[in-house]
Amino acid sequence: MIIRIFSILLFIILHISCEQKTAETPPFELEEKTIAELQQMMNEGTYSSVKICQLYIDRIKTIDQGEDGLNSVIELNPDALAIAEALDQERANGKVRGPLHGIPVMIKDNINTGDKMETTAGSLALIGSDVQKDAFIVARLREAGAVLLGKTNLSEWANFRSERSSSGWSGRGRQTRNPYILDRNPCGSSSGSGVAASANLCTLTIGTETNGSIVCPSSLNGIVGIKPTVGLWSRTGIIPISKTQDTAGPMGRTVADAATLLGALVGVDQYDETTQDSAAVVYNDYTQFLNIDGLKGKRIGIFRGSMGMHERVDAIMEESFDAMEAAGAILIDSIELGEMHYLGNAEYELLLYEFKDGLNAYLADLRSDFPYKTLEDLIKYNLENRQQEMPYFQQEIFELAQSKGDLSDQAYKDALALCRKISRTDGIDLALAQHNLDAIVAPTGDPAWVTDRINGDNYRISSSSMPAMAGYPSITVPAGDVFGLPIGISFFSTAYREAELIAIAYSFEQKTQARIVPKLLPTLELP
Repeated sequence: MIIRIFSILLFIILHISCEQKTAETPPFELEEKTIAELQQMMNEGTYSSVKICQLYIDRIKTIDQGEDGLNSVIELNPDALAIAEALDQERANGKVRGPLHGIPVMIKDNINTGDKMETTAGSLALIGSDVQKDAFIVARLREAGAVLLGKTNLSEWANFRSERSSSGWSGRGRQTRNPYILDRNPCGSSSGSGVAASANLCTLTIGTETNGSIVCPSSLNGIVGIKPTVGLWSRTGIIPISKTQDTAGPMGRTVADAATLLGALVGVDQYDETTQDSAAVVYNDYTQFLNIDGLKGKRIGIFRGSMGMHERVDAIMEESFDAMEAAGAILIDSIELGEMHYLGNAEYELLLYEFKDGLNAYLADLRSDFPYKTLEDLIKYNLENRQQEMPYFQQEIFELAQSKGDLSDQAYKDALALCRKISRTDGIDLALAQHNLDAIVAPTGDPAWVTDRINGDNYRISSSSMPAMAGYPSITVPAGDVFGLPIGISFFSTAYREAELIAIAYSFEQKTQARIVPKLLPTLELP
């Protein structure tokens, strides 16, 4: 009894302590503001883009920067306020480019910007690489009237350097923290993008994914993430891992905001051949599919292969399935997705080959006097600067990739064929056809784990591999929380089905309203 009383008193004390910490987090007048709300404020003249950007910048300096900050923003754009001022003048003159006009957006630091900011993939080696041209999607972002507020931290080299890495850590940016519980991990590699959007440091962010790097940080940070079909957005000007699986995508607090950004950046790029297939099947406005009844009549298959590993996550999924049925969805339980156990080794082989090929091509295109022109050069740099670049984990993935040949090797061709067959032909496409499905649903991932830079990440739940390897779209939406740690639910389908997935995801979001605002608690105190 004495021990029980002591435990109760201790819990009360810790709870009060956490509440005090929460109360110290400064209030923010733009908290959870959407694109539509910000546009209304600018149209009414109560706020300008300059004021909105300055408020976000002030918030970044208050809760993101410094020793105890979130550390999600790797660099602010020194020209952001000047860009916002020019866009305010356009608005005053009667010109509004579209829904993104004057809206602050941040992008992951592996996406080229031909401005005063660096593009480094989080590596100290690429500081001063001075890319001269915007990535295709950045040019589209500027044309849409968005304000490029800054760049976000990431897992260095998009989490493709070591098998024991800590997601959200980079040599340049150091460790990003989860805004819900600061000693928890934000997942990667688009960790900074997930945290910045969730913590209201900007309106929207852009991440990139090869396998899970948009949907996982979106799930763990309680936001919406869209991993588009490979080819919907151009990859030109993005530091690569895989030409087969890489794509950038929008990350935001609502499906509507993410859908707005998705449509604004589509376009055929002559330098990215995958975009050629998209011309006839994409939309410049995906917000037209935001239907609150978007679940009604939809046939959705439940994939339970990533369930059964955490009872609280499973309970959230079951509640989500009930909510979907209540909204009129037709659920087909326990569908199969082929022989997934064959995929891991084949995908790894594929990525090693494509990483070496793609990264060498990217580095070769940097200015002629830049000293690091190959993957081999970067391996040497990391060895020479191991105290800054490899204090916790090494570069065994770099070294494995360097040992591979070129894309004419039969081993590479075999890996590509196997990944395509299992993920597409015998996987997602077969399941959709067999059950006449509109989409497949599964938990996105675990509750956030405690960050461990020595031993690396600790997760068990993931549903990203099949759509990632297939190059197919997936969307994650907040579904609930485990002790205050967000849990996401993923919807995925076959190529260029973003419109249908957005309708489903929006309807689910509106019916469940599961997002919770992060409170920046220092640690998770359990009863």
